[in-house]
Formats: sequence, C-alpha cells, structure tokens
Amino acid sequence: MATGIGSGTINFGAHPGLNEANLVVTGQTSISATSSVEAFMMAEVSGSHTASDAGYANVLVGLACTVPTAGTGFTINARSTQRMTGTFLVRWIWSD
Repeated sequence: MATGIGSGTINFGAHPGLNEANLVVTGQTSISATSSVEAFMMAEVSGSHTASDAGYANVLVGLACTVPTAGTGFTINARSTQRMTGTFLVRWIWSD
C-alpha cells in the first residue's frame, strides 16, 4: 500500500527547450532512505500541453527517482533524447 502520493510539474522551458528537467519533492517527513519511489506521467492536461501531448511524452521522456533522503524527500529526473518544451504534470508514489 502506498505511504505517500502526490504530483508536481516538470518544466523543460521555452523553445528550443531542454533534454533534461527535474522536480524536487520535499515535505515527506516519514520517507526513509530505503523507501521505494516511482514517478509517472498520465495522459492529462498540463499548463502547456494537451492530454494527447502528455500521452506521447511517455514515449519520449524517461523518469527516474533518486534514492530518498530520509525525512525529506527525493528528486524526479526527466530525460529525453529529444528537446522538450513546456510543463508536464508528473505523479509520484512511494512506500516502504
């Protein structure tokens, strides 16, 4: 069962965009250094993209979470071989 869930925005910036972006997740006071963390994008509207855009972004963008810092949180790193622009909504979940 999930202990922590949430969402945030990853921003690849304005045109011409970037290949990498990250989201620092803090305030996770009960997370431990051994917690398992996962991040994902759903096909949903964000500030600068349609649900269809976000669905395609799942093919182009890889998400990886860092090892958590106990009592604090973790970082979600987004990387793509293509330059991406704008913001995408990223959801995350963690458990022990």
